[in-house]
Amino acid sequence: MSEDASILLHDEVFVHESRAREFEAFVGAHRERAVGLAWKLLGGDGSTAEDVAQEAFVRAHRALGRFRGEAKMSTWFHRILVNEVRRQRRWRFVRLRRSAPFDEDIADVHEAPTFDPALRRRVGDALASLSQGQREAFVLVHLEGFPVDEAAAIMGRASGTLKSHLHRARLALRARLRDLDPNQEAAPR
Repeated sequence: MSEDASILLHDEVFVHESRAREFEAFVGAHRERAVGLAWKLLGGDGSTAEDVAQEAFVRAHRALGRFRGEAKMSTWFHRILVNEVRRQRRWRFVRLRRSAPFDEDIADVHEAPTFDPALRRRVGDALASLSQGQREAFVLVHLEGFPVDEAAAIMGRASGTLKSHLHRARLALRARLRDLDPNQEAAPR
């Protein structure tokens, strides 16, 4: 082996090991938030959220060579995570449809334990009633604290589209949870 080939091989090994260490640090820094985001997007299913986050990290690691650096690495990863949540939801819905009686309410899948189960169920049902885009936008911006532009990049949407989803989500949640606002007079029904 020539000296140039040896140097090139050494450089490739160094870059590979360096990227592996960086990715390991990235996982350590973002794991908890990834599981939390998956948990919120999946409606409080903790074990599935762990699995989805793990699968998203695996997919990100495999795709690391295709990361172009046009966005922050965390934005790129969260996009992978949201896509994995969508994939999981599709499969869960298909499995439920195949195994559940037709009159069973599939929205019950979105329930999560809380200190006040009745309130949690109301809020969970209200979130579950939103369209997928509205729910993802609301969770990313209001529950996870992503800036609108970054949440739009994660969802693969334009900022204006995300803002529209947010506006509609707020209106729908406000209407469904109106009676929980102590400052709001009860509207006649």
